[in-house]
Amino acid sequence: MAEFKHLVIVKFKEGAPVEDIVKGMEKLVSEIDHVKSFEWGQEMEGHEMLTQGFTHAFSMTFEKKEGYSAFQNHPNHVEYSAIFSAAIEKIVVLDFTTVRVKPPV
Repeated sequence: MAEFKHLVIVKFKEGAPVEDIVKGMEKLVSEIDHVKSFEWGQEMEGHEMLTQGFTHAFSMTFEKKEGYSAFQNHPNHVEYSAIFSAAIEKIVVLDFTTVRVKPPV
């Protein structure tokens, strides 16, 4: 069965408390059982033409779409979303089922 991914790519507003926001997201996903895994990273090497100013990527994996839906409606997520959204200048969100071509080693 295909997993469900939630990918968020952002550019934070100037002066946004990025470290606090990331710690808040780490806390959020650790509190909600529907999240199977969570990874995040900061852009390091891309050319501005390609990155278009986006600086951070966040990826969550769920067993299935229903888990993602439950996560979206969880009170902790609803509360955190207001904080996260207020710090965002630009955002791209992709939600998709995965097609695994090469499994992890």
